[in-house]
Amino acid sequence: LAGSEVNSFFALQKVPALIWCAYITAAVISSSLKTKAMDNEWVATEYPELTMDCLFYIFCYLDAKDLLNVALVNKMWNEAAESNSLWRPMCLERWTFCNLSKLNPEMQTWKNYYLCRHKLETQMKEGRPNVDYACKTLRGHNGKIVGVVYVSENEHQFGKGVCNSVVCSASSDGILRAWDVQEGTTIWTSSPQEAPLTSISTVAQYGFLVSTNSQGQIKVWASQSGEELGAFSTSSSSCAVVSYIAKGQPFLSAGTGGGALYTLTVPNLNQLSRITVFDIYKVDLVLSSPDGQWVVAGTSESIDVCPKIYYTDSLINSSQDEPTICDVLPVHGCSSACWLPVEAARIAVVHAVNHTEPTNITVFDIKSKKSKYKMEIMAGKIADFKLPSFSSMNSGILLKGHGADTLLIGIGTELKLYSLSGALLSTFQDHKDHITALHVDSFRVVTSSMDLSLRIYSWRKQNKQLLLEGRYHLLGGSHMQSRGFTSVVCDYISIVGSVLAKDGKDILKAYSFTQ
Repeated sequence: LAGSEVNSFFALQKVPALIWCAYITAAVISSSLKTKAMDNEWVATEYPELTMDCLFYIFCYLDAKDLLNVALVNKMWNEAAESNSLWRPMCLERWTFCNLSKLNPEMQTWKNYYLCRHKLETQMKEGRPNVDYACKTLRGHNGKIVGVVYVSENEHQFGKGVCNSVVCSASSDGILRAWDVQEGTTIWTSSPQEAPLTSISTVAQYGFLVSTNSQGQIKVWASQSGEELGAFSTSSSSCAVVSYIAKGQPFLSAGTGGGALYTLTVPNLNQLSRITVFDIYKVDLVLSSPDGQWVVAGTSESIDVCPKIYYTDSLINSSQDEPTICDVLPVHGCSSACWLPVEAARIAVVHAVNHTEPTNITVFDIKSKKSKYKMEIMAGKIADFKLPSFSSMNSGILLKGHGADTLLIGIGTELKLYSLSGALLSTFQDHKDHITALHVDSFRVVTSSMDLSLRIYSWRKQNKQLLLEGRYHLLGGSHMQSRGFTSVVCDYISIVGSVLAKDGKDILKAYSFTQ
């Protein structure tokens, strides 16, 4: 058969391609072994080989495991099975974005990329102690750890054997520390700050860290060296910050205990604007959309107040002649919110209805409508459903988004997976104490809990439906010394959780997965 004929035949018949490979192999071997006796010796007759084009058309229906098998048949089949045209589509279908430059330069083929990344993911799924991962305890803080962020890239060089994950932690002891996750050592330590630190975040694309303290002071640091790059005081007892990229430049918006919203340049922290969001309530919820066009500011202090949406360009280019472009999000009593990561500006909000507990979820797509004289903000509701009553409402609701239409909710000891239609897809009750944090990415979900464990789950597709599967747990030590995990962060090769210590000197537990 010609290559196009083989392709059409497989598509129509839907016969597993490996069966056809076996059939063709048997036919070729049978042809080659047509022999005749000559002086008690067997002599193989010549046979026509399959063309390379024909092999490509057959092999494109194979998965990775089958490609590795057919590569063992002969030299020609091996050459065909090594082709980037076969492995590249499998990589992009499985991971969407693949950076081949992150592979060891001596191994830069799509096949090697697939095999190295698949091996690492298999180790992270299985989680066998001392086989798939190593654990380090990071000590040095003399207070409560209030935040942990990765400052290294979220990708590494597959196949090189050298990993370089770096995290930075902030503590109520007023000190920032950067750590080598794999070595378990300190890279740099900041000087003691004027007041206890309250949060830490990162502008990863530019290598900046952002810290806040209990006096409302914001600072920007160089993540690689710990050098202080800028400082700004909001003169407030509390401060909630978010960074974003707009028009190719980094900016920061900060909500304060006095109800104001500052917008600052990064890293110098020059003030661009200051607006009043609420007259008598603090701004303790600040989120920026994935496309950097919108900032949402809200408060948890009143069940009667609606969050507000701001167009970032009007915050950055504020003037007295033109008012800030703003609108309200039509929900009350917002307690939690998150953006759906693959959409430009799709936000899910946990809120109250009729002065009850915040157990409703509403999802909006934020868009703009421009006319000749003005621009309007359009918050189009695309989903709305009510959560069931929970016995652990006092622990708060943790909300994270996955893809464009999946929500994860952590409440009490339960992890729940919902579709935007409100359908409950999965429920997990693996923890014995309340969940304190969720990490969600395209490969896995990790939960931290006060039961001093981390639970790891992985995504799987079945019949075009997205499923979440429980895998294993990681322990954080002894309850004689520790109270539980308070947060968790991950990159592609490691997991780091902060542990609340009974002596007041919190530690980090770092789990590094081997290549």
